[in-house]
Amino acid sequence: MSVIKKSEEVYQALLTIEQQNRGGVSAKEISAVLSTDRANISRYLNQLYREKRLRKIKGRPVLYRSLKKGKEGAFKAGRTIDQIVGANFSLKKPIQQAKAAILYPPRGLHTLLLGATGVGKSMFAELMHGYAIEAKMIEEQAPFVQFNCADYGDNPQLLLAQLFGVTKGAYTGASKERAGLLKQADGGIIFLDEVHRLPAQGQEMLFTYIDKGYFRPLGETERKITAAVQIIAATTEAPQSYLLNAFIRRIPMTIKLPSLSERGLAERYYLIAAFFKEEAKRVGKRIYINRNSLISLLLYNCPHNIGQLNSDIQLACAKAFLTYKTEDKQYLLVAQSDLPPHVKEGLLKLPEKREQVKLLLQDQGEILHFSDREEQDYARKITPEQTRFFYDFIEEKLNSLRENDLAEDQINQILNIDIESYFQKHLENLSTFNKQEEIRKIVEVEVADTVEQILKLATRKLKRSYDQKIYFGLALHLQKSISRIKNGDKIYHPELNQIRVNYPDEFIAAMEAAKIIDHNFQIETPLDEIGYLSMFLVNNPYQAKDKKRTRVAVLVIMHGSSTASSMVEVANRLVGVNHAIALDMPLNMEPETIFAAAMAQVATLKQDSELLLLVDMGSLTNFGEMIAEKTGRKVKTIDMVSTAVVIDVCRKAVLGQEIDQIYQSCREGRFPRKRLVSNKNKENAIMTLCFTGEGAAEKMKELIERELSLPNSFKVISLDILNREHLITTLNQYQEYYHILALVGSVDMIPGDIPFIAAVDLFAGVGLQRLKEIINENNLYSRVKLSLQEHLKHLNSARLVDSVRRALVRIEGALQLAVPFEVKVGIVLHICFLIEKLKKGAEESVFPGLKGFKAKYFREMELVKTALNELEDFYAIKVGPNELAYICKMFLQNETGKL
Repeated sequence: MSVIKKSEEVYQALLTIEQQNRGGVSAKEISAVLSTDRANISRYLNQLYREKRLRKIKGRPVLYRSLKKGKEGAFKAGRTIDQIVGANFSLKKPIQQAKAAILYPPRGLHTLLLGATGVGKSMFAELMHGYAIEAKMIEEQAPFVQFNCADYGDNPQLLLAQLFGVTKGAYTGASKERAGLLKQADGGIIFLDEVHRLPAQGQEMLFTYIDKGYFRPLGETERKITAAVQIIAATTEAPQSYLLNAFIRRIPMTIKLPSLSERGLAERYYLIAAFFKEEAKRVGKRIYINRNSLISLLLYNCPHNIGQLNSDIQLACAKAFLTYKTEDKQYLLVAQSDLPPHVKEGLLKLPEKREQVKLLLQDQGEILHFSDREEQDYARKITPEQTRFFYDFIEEKLNSLRENDLAEDQINQILNIDIESYFQKHLENLSTFNKQEEIRKIVEVEVADTVEQILKLATRKLKRSYDQKIYFGLALHLQKSISRIKNGDKIYHPELNQIRVNYPDEFIAAMEAAKIIDHNFQIETPLDEIGYLSMFLVNNPYQAKDKKRTRVAVLVIMHGSSTASSMVEVANRLVGVNHAIALDMPLNMEPETIFAAAMAQVATLKQDSELLLLVDMGSLTNFGEMIAEKTGRKVKTIDMVSTAVVIDVCRKAVLGQEIDQIYQSCREGRFPRKRLVSNKNKENAIMTLCFTGEGAAEKMKELIERELSLPNSFKVISLDILNREHLITTLNQYQEYYHILALVGSVDMIPGDIPFIAAVDLFAGVGLQRLKEIINENNLYSRVKLSLQEHLKHLNSARLVDSVRRALVRIEGALQLAVPFEVKVGIVLHICFLIEKLKKGAEESVFPGLKGFKAKYFREMELVKTALNELEDFYAIKVGPNELAYICKMFLQNETGKL
């Protein structure tokens, strides 16, 4: 193999090992992977270093990291100090301090990082190094040397030798002269972690170096070693308790990093999303997680901060991946059972954090997914597999069988067996009901009346009678089917032709029944559904089986003082057996108390009994996993239950069905699809704000409506706001349904991406003119969206244009300038096509003279880069320095005035 090919093999091995998120890769590690002599590996690594493809981290051993210039910036995964989670919130002040420490002439300020274990001090120090390179305070290849003082905490002499170097014979075992890490960091940054473990002698040697710019190796009395190094130290302890005052005085910048508990739920959510994204990248698959598992991760006690959160997520993903592989699952789903026990307990804290969680996860659905390949929509809704109707199962199975190249007759035979099995189980397990008014409590009245009409029609046409089982079974089926048809969901019956041929009379009767359904519910019943209706009308569609011994217990737990008791009373009376057990949970009862009561009830069950736990929502949905772990008993949980579900589960349990059979049949199709307001259907709105409660918002609304001829698609909303937090919450809620084009008020409390017009300007007339301009601009943007639909085939043009518009408002605000509207439209089009290009993986356009432009406008490019972060995250792209320069130039060249 040639040298070129071998070096590339070494490079690829390094990239693979780097996926473990470590600080660097040694020659020894690559040697073990490639089974190659370490000396040769070192030679190839140095060659790659000279080619500027790697960064060398001096130390013992020397470590290497990939250096992807122009694409990944100063930190792995393209993250710079301004892009980490919390950069605009809890870490805003620390980042400002860090930048000040790096930029302070001539070579920055020595810095001390404070924070508990796991808050990210090492990462923060490395980001500071990256920013120093970006700001050209140090050379691009300037070293970043990391040293943990605790590694030699029990041997102070060896610790000092590592840090300052040692002369031959300085102590027993010092057989040769060796340069210290401080010298190896010359021209760059040295990071001293756990600096409180540095002995007093070492602190004195260090502050002597800080004062005079030189130091002496251990054992040296004459020779002075000089080095230009910025020191970043870190400690988990109180500095005054462990560090010399003389040392502390020489570290002018102290930065405290917040603990995870101090960072708020929103930041914790985005940290969780980032960690899941990393795991998805590692396993090469999208990772799904159910809502309760995510809530557990949000709320559990995590004393070791970000480091522990990351480890717990990795452990959960590893368990989920094992299930995915060994059980041949279709999805890699992190369920509650995959979480460590201490993480599961987080769900018990939901009552005290319910409103915050609700606001954070509103409209997020029951299953979320994370992927490093798709748009950075950290929480996208999907329909969980458990909520699918039987039709969905048939359709998916059909596609699967076709992919396996089975003949159509074989496919239909397999599917027919599934249909007949399902249908027989559906009917044979229905109890006899003597009172139809009881059934009307379970299904809608219109559905029950329609079933009566259909069965009267069938009795007349087919000359046969139908018992209450058929009545009840058809009622339940029809209620689901009507909902499905209204939602526009496809219905597929693979044996439709066989039903028509074998049961022609029933099929004709079913077609007439479909007319009744269409008339009563204003829908069009598809032909495949008529096939299912026919199956209810055939003679003897079911055969009763012998009863099995009841082994499945049913426990119903609901919020409210009598909710569970009422449901269980109805179910037991209809089934005719007092089988289900109720536990009511008053709203003021703590989760721990009701869990103890549930455990007490479970203890009274027979030893071999399995348990179906029926609950409504919240922390109760986690009880099943916890009961199973504590008792070893098989437990299945069904949430969001209604009285109809309790009756159905209770009846099937009494009939002797297996727990899995009951669980699956009751999960099918119970969750209606949520109607979301699409981007193109949102109304446009202008919001007037009043913070005094004196009705100023309503007066401004009246003025706007009187003076402006607003089209029907515009609405003016007046709000009385208590404070900034109230405004943010309310604004987020309104943005689900409206495009907020402008805010009008006395105080601009949300500097950001929505134009603000001062009340004084509104009443003076200037504000009204600006509103007219905003409305006209919005109309033009609407036409731009329509035009882009024909060009952007894989992106939602309406959402994209709105997102880019918001980014432009942020850029104008950050640069404190304004550009003409026609120029702004051109920039919007430029960025929209740029995003499509980057999504396709195309290279960025080269900006002539980038180096000089960046040197002159470094600050402006940084501000534009920050303003585009939201677009980069949402669309999972990286806007490189060339494209940043083009965008920045468009604003600077077309400036019309200062904002």
